[in-house]
Amino acid sequence: MITTISIEHALPRVFVSEKIPASDVWQTSLTLKRAERYLIEAASGGGKSSLCAYIFGARTDYEGRILFNQTDVAGFSIEKWQEIRRRHIAYLPQELSLFPELTAWENIQLKNRLTSHVPDSRIEEWMEMIGIAARRDYPCGRMSIGQQQRVAIIRSICQPFDFILLDEPVSHLDEENNRIAARMISEEANRQGAAIVSTSVGNPLLLADPIRLSL
Repeated sequence: MITTISIEHALPRVFVSEKIPASDVWQTSLTLKRAERYLIEAASGGGKSSLCAYIFGARTDYEGRILFNQTDVAGFSIEKWQEIRRRHIAYLPQELSLFPELTAWENIQLKNRLTSHVPDSRIEEWMEMIGIAARRDYPCGRMSIGQQQRVAIIRSICQPFDFILLDEPVSHLDEENNRIAARMISEEANRQGAAIVSTSVGNPLLLADPIRLSL
């Protein structure tokens, strides 16, 4: 179990020679705790996607340290990262990373079959709740961006996790679907005792009383 993620004096290397605005995350000490709710807000280009990729281990082009339970992730093996991504950290990237030729259902099941975490009946309930049940067997490449975001949101919670990273997850959703998405994600995070870390440039995931951080 990952109970804390500590970000110690970290900074994207591309920013090293620049003067950056005051930040709650960069060039300081910050610890994210399991079961909390965090909203990280910044202007475009502030490093939100980079931060998520660093925590997920998808990128390493930063100064400073990132620690899970006080252990520096820089020493983790590929096998260790695979286990973390399967069991401890869920991630919804801004670019969604859906397979356009596969249907909504097939994209979701790619994740769920790896983890065997969620029964099909619950996935069907989530699709109904967020208004994409009618697009169950529709290729994702022919869906709107908002519909694709809803598919990706469901896919992201089809696994065990201690932390879920959501990079601008509702940028193309209206307020009603934003609230539905926030409720679905929050209920699953509560069920697992997990933390939610969501980023935004202006249309935030409507979490209840999140800890707000700025980049």
